[in-house]
Amino acid sequence: MAVYFRGMTDDETVALTHAMLHSGDVIDLSDVPGTKVDKHSTGGVGDKVSICLAPLVAACGVPVPMVSGRGLGHTGGTLDKLEAIPGFNVSLDVDTFRRIVRDVGCSMIGQTARIAPADKKIYALRDVTATVESIPLIVASILSKKLAEGIDALVLDVKVGRGAFMKTEADARALAEALVRVGTAAGKKVSALLTDMEAPLGRAIGNANETREAIELLHGRAPGDLMECTLALGAQMLRLGGVAKSDEEAQSLMDSAITSGRAAGVMERMIEAQGGDPSVVMHPSRLALAPSVTEILAPTDGYVHSIDALEMGLCAVALGAGRTRADQAVDPAVGIELTTSRGERVSLGQPLAKIYTRTPDAAAKVYTRIAKAFSVGETPPESTPLILSRVGA
Repeated sequence: MAVYFRGMTDDETVALTHAMLHSGDVIDLSDVPGTKVDKHSTGGVGDKVSICLAPLVAACGVPVPMVSGRGLGHTGGTLDKLEAIPGFNVSLDVDTFRRIVRDVGCSMIGQTARIAPADKKIYALRDVTATVESIPLIVASILSKKLAEGIDALVLDVKVGRGAFMKTEADARALAEALVRVGTAAGKKVSALLTDMEAPLGRAIGNANETREAIELLHGRAPGDLMECTLALGAQMLRLGGVAKSDEEAQSLMDSAITSGRAAGVMERMIEAQGGDPSVVMHPSRLALAPSVTEILAPTDGYVHSIDALEMGLCAVALGAGRTRADQAVDPAVGIELTTSRGERVSLGQPLAKIYTRTPDAAAKVYTRIAKAFSVGETPPESTPLILSRVGA
């Protein structure tokens, strides 16, 4: 609580990060050629970027060792989404993880008991002492886990808005700047993007449906905001990885990886190496969706002014796509699909969203909440950028 009220200097935060980092194992990836780069998101709704970003960047020649987490509260988790792929194993030992990164170019696993174990203990204390929202402690928590992966560089996606942990751009910028400063002082190359999370990212909210949407991006088929966010983060990773000198060069490399099929091929090999069914890459529709579909209809003609990301995330949790306690299971097949996006014109009775549930009755408990999460007005809303700013590098 003293840290919460008094803060920490950057040197103190670096020291804490190193102490937490070395409380367990630090993965040695020295036998993997190239600059190893990872990406971390502070969490949002519909944020499935990691699933498509890792193989896309790996296909461009930058190794991506990624240790991800599960969803908790209104934010989804990468591991839950990956486990919607039949057979996919996120609980690999370090030697297998290292081998897959070396042979395939990327691997995505969960945090092992030996990666920054001090972080789990300290977080448990923060949770019961109302000191979670301390920027130095957040920074040390994030970086201790990420640096334990054996990476050389890190790109951060700091979400801002209603569906994000940081609700204001000023708070998000303060966190991003602290992460970049401390990560750089710890000897790593670090940059961050501030991205909008007022509305869900992409169209899918859930697990199997988000994984399906991420895989579709590797074939060049994705909602515009998801593609923009993925390519912007990918450009940062390729520049830190030393294979591109500009965003334009990085964009060209990623376009080639998608159109040639190399990115999809890396995804297939990673899934196969981790015990999953690689056929879902060419046939994303094989990822299960719950059979009962309930539509939310537009109450009037007009333009979609806003889609409440927080409420959408909470409704997905209520359907069983997320969890409120760490020990809860999730249903990979349930979720929400947005059939429109902010700024689009809609007509009375036009579908705004679809709810996927096991039974028709299950959708009833969130129907009104999802309907109210849409705001429809008579005139087009002002356009807002998805990428708000860049910090560092």
